[in-house]
Amino acid sequence: MGSIGRRGAVAAGIAALVVPLTVALGGTPAQAASCTTSTGPNQKQVEKFLGRPVDGKQSAADCKAIRAFQSKHGITPTIGYAGPVTWGVMDLMNKQKAAGKTPNKAGKCPTNKGRIACVDLTRQLSWIQDGKKLVYGPVPVRTGRDKYETRTGLKKIGWRDKNHVSSIYDVPMPYSQFFDGGQAFHSVGVSMWNPPGSHGCVNMTTAAASKYWSLLKTGDDVFVYGRKPGT
Repeated sequence: MGSIGRRGAVAAGIAALVVPLTVALGGTPAQAASCTTSTGPNQKQVEKFLGRPVDGKQSAADCKAIRAFQSKHGITPTIGYAGPVTWGVMDLMNKQKAAGKTPNKAGKCPTNKGRIACVDLTRQLSWIQDGKKLVYGPVPVRTGRDKYETRTGLKKIGWRDKNHVSSIYDVPMPYSQFFDGGQAFHSVGVSMWNPPGSHGCVNMTTAAASKYWSLLKTGDDVFVYGRKPGT
């Protein structure tokens, strides 16, 4: 944490660079030059998600498909292992898809505040609603990693900076809308499913962040609830 630009807010919101995750593969290095032949503990689930034949046994074709998925979403080591990290991302995607156009079906985000931006940490989803009406979303988001969790509760957008640059990490934070100290909505150039997460901000795609910028204003409510998997 520290000061951020001339406003003096704390910036803790971007994690474009992540610490590589390791998977126990009986001594296999964290980064390998080729596919693993090991069958992972989540082999069948991963095969089903990717539309592969579900036989629970690693094949060269399975590994190629898994590696492509891992590479796309920044999951390391990129060796095609069907382990808990890769399956965790896929499982989250399934839950996000299941939300459909009724992300607040359980009524956890307030419907008595008028226009409000909701952030569900558990499903890594965000949307904007007005009362019970869905205005925009839901969209996948990337929130704070372990020890840098996005703080929960009812907040308000305090200030906005469309072309913000973090004074801590010296990285751009386009479409920044700060709602809790240095925690903000803003766009990033990595996958929304890139583990382990941000340094506290709610990362979004450029399309989603720009839409939030156009729909929200200073003083609008933000409600963050749930708990991100792995935190």
